[in-house]
Amino acid sequence: MFQINAVVVYGTQGVCKIAGTEEKSVGGKKKAYFVLKPVNDPGSTFFLPADNELVLKKMRRLLTKEEIHKLMDSMAEESSLWVENENGRKELYKKVLAEGDHLELIQMIKAIYAHKKEREAEGKRLHISDEHFFKDAEQMLYNEFQYVLDIKNKADLITYIFKRLEKQ
Repeated sequence: MFQINAVVVYGTQGVCKIAGTEEKSVGGKKKAYFVLKPVNDPGSTFFLPADNELVLKKMRRLLTKEEIHKLMDSMAEESSLWVENENGRKELYKKVLAEGDHLELIQMIKAIYAHKKEREAEGKRLHISDEHFFKDAEQMLYNEFQYVLDIKNKADLITYIFKRLEKQ
């Protein structure tokens, strides 16, 4: 299970430190909660019910450096995840973000990026929903990558990723 002071990823909130546990009274019943502090926003706090399996499934351990490097090395080979039907695409992308699977996030980012380039070549903009999905997926991946690799900003991380891809 999760321990106090452990650093975890919590859903779309990103990398968080488990600051402790607290008992809170809800509806006259006392319940135990994990107290999470996002590392990039220590002023925020999340309270997760320690007995709610659905909520706790969104909390997971961080990837290791080796796992991140393996993911980066697979980026060029990954197919993209695109659905022409906008409603179908929205449903798929919501599911990908909710599940947080790293390979699917990479596939989603690749698909939206490629579609963005196509739209720009036509003198058009990307749909706003696709922009939001792109930013959320990037944030989920980059937040964890930056923390584990100890890279301070997104620009440096992108440079790091591209250099890694060039070595292949």
